[in-house]
Amino acid sequence: MGLKWIDTQEIAIELSEAYPDVDPLTVSFPDMYEWILGLDEFDDDPHHSGEKILEAIQMAWIDELS
Repeated sequence: MGLKWIDTQEIAIELSEAYPDVDPLTVSFPDMYEWILGLDEFDDDPHHSGEKILEAIQMAWIDELS
């Protein structure tokens, strides 16, 4: 079963592993959106995303690094 947009913590972990040298605060939401769609484990409707979801993923990604 793949990752869905609601799996913000799991997506953040995948992003931190895929982009270990990236500061999440420097990533634009359009770039992060594309990176999420490109994750092997991601399997959800691309149109079900929004700014609030991307913000939640960004915050979880920041938490993952601390």
